Amino acid sequence: MSNRAFRNEEPPQIRSAVVGLLFCCCAPLATAQGTGSIVGTVTAETGFALSGADVGIVGTKLNAVTDDHGGFRLTGVAPGTFEIRARRLGFRAESTRIDVHDGGTSNVDLKLPIVAEDLQPVLVRGKKVEYTGRLAGYYERLERRSSGTFVTRDQIDREDPRNLTQLLQRVPGVSLQRLRAGSVGVRMRDRTCVPLVWLDGTALPMGEVDLDGIQPKSLEGIEIYLGSTTAPFQYSWTRNSAACGTLLLWTRGIDTEAPHSTMTSPGELEALVASLSVFTADQVDKVAALDSTTPLQIPYPPALFAAHMRGTVLAEFVVDAEGKVEGDTFGVIASTHPLFTAAVRGIIAKAVFTPALRGGKAVRQLVHQPFEFTGMN
Repeated sequence: MSNRAFRNEEPPQIRSAVVGLLFCCCAPLATAQGTGSIVGTVTAETGFALSGADVGIVGTKLNAVTDDHGGFRLTGVAPGTFEIRARRLGFRAESTRIDVHDGGTSNVDLKLPIVAEDLQPVLVRGKKVEYTGRLAGYYERLERRSSGTFVTRDQIDREDPRNLTQLLQRVPGVSLQRLRAGSVGVRMRDRTCVPLVWLDGTALPMGEVDLDGIQPKSLEGIEIYLGSTTAPFQYSWTRNSAACGTLLLWTRGIDTEAPHSTMTSPGELEALVASLSVFTADQVDKVAALDSTTPLQIPYPPALFAAHMRGTVLAEFVVDAEGKVEGDTFGVIASTHPLFTAAVRGIIAKAVFTPALRGGKAVRQLVHQPFEFTGMN
């Protein structure tokens, strides 16, 4: 009997059972699918990276909040075409459509128009700084840069080297020498002798120092002097001992960190606005503005002044009906450095504003105030 004849003689109930079994086994394979990711940034139309912006896929519960650099990541997104939307208090929400592929990563950048009225930036100009503390000498030499080569904390963080010798070999005049034990030594100007190494002003033992035993991100800064005539006198001992070069390593500590403080989240400020206890600039007849007769005296962070760094902070806070800043509402929309943020935070409570007016009455207003740190006067 042929196979065809046999199949034709199968009872209908058997054929149904077989088909049902095949469907149950195969259906998961047919519907199973992977997921992709969406990464991107949210910026203001002026170019500021926006922290604390809410980013989500319309029609789903997938959402993320942007970090200090305006970046976000959405994971576990099924393949397809979606509308992604970003919003932040004081800015007009924007959305765009994006395709997500199985196992792939889709990139998107969103720019949000400013709703609130722009205020004139407060200019912070540096004056001569009297450096104090254990890093005073380092900051003074860094500001002058009259001799030697400097590697700053920001450069270390930006380059993110695996070890200290990898970082140092990028400095002109510095080379690496493979040692017998398999470790690596640093040499200056192709000399074969060992340079002097100091850590926080204390001389390390003469001879080869295991520099790779020091984590680069534990350092606030490095000074490199290639010869005996350029190193600071107090770190030379004698000109002969410094002839092989000098390394000054300065570690990070409590005195190099921006003070930790809790800032109001965008969600908390949004709740105040939603309750109509605080108004935004587009909801008032006259916006709050800094009183020009009482200028703010914001100190320039010494570490950034010494490194000739400029930067910006876009702060948000509530100005009450008397023109005073409600300090517990301080937050940051964008900042180029935590020390700039700390400088603004430390002085903003002393700011005097003319209060916002709504219907002829002074009211509380959410203010977005820019600050520009411009360096030396």
